[in-house]
Amino acid sequence: MNDTEHINNAIAAHGRWKARLRQVIEAGKSEWTADSVRPDNLCEFGKWLNSCSSAEKATERWTKIRALHAEFHQEAARILALALAGRKSEAEAAIALGSHFSKTSADLTLALASWRDSLGGR
Repeated sequence: MNDTEHINNAIAAHGRWKARLRQVIEAGKSEWTADSVRPDNLCEFGKWLNSCSSAEKATERWTKIRALHAEFHQEAARILALALAGRKSEAEAAIALGSHFSKTSADLTLALASWRDSLGGR
């Protein structure tokens, strides 16, 4: 898989998390735990991101995406924990448009799309 494919897969996978979190908020249960979602280096994208060359890791782009990706995982874990604790209204607010999660998710997607576009991919 080339870099563009990794980035496209990451955009899609992180987009699916919003739907998953909504399902957990509704159901109050999940196959995931907050502790399993929190680490940003266990998902496929996180593994790939951390395997980038040291030259890529030295770029401002990589540093920004790494930070946004970690923040995304922290927020997803926080929302998952709220939902699993039965704190439905708090979880819904935490995922709503304008929330920290929503902003982080959008910022990550934009940063990933910019990286992909810089590689000549779509």
